Amino acid sequence: MVPSAKNHAQESRKLQFAVLAIGATAAKLQVSPTVVYNRLQRLGLVRRLLFDCYDILHAESIDGVVWNVTEALKNWESEEKEEAI
Repeated sequence: MVPSAKNHAQESRKLQFAVLAIGATAAKLQVSPTVVYNRLQRLGLVRRLLFDCYDILHAESIDGVVWNVTEALKNWESEEKEEAI
């Protein structure tokens, strides 16, 4: 099935948002965007947080987005460590 122009545009906006969110979070945490991307990707949060929650998150300020991303990372990584014990 060939994606429609509307779907392509929406996916493009989500991708641009994800890049912005990852870059801003990296700047706040003083690490490279690759580090943030790898942490998010390992937990499945690129898709589940940045893409699937795009409609909610993109309406927030960049500081709000960064807060949501850092909190999600803290919570999911903490849960991951607890499961390993």
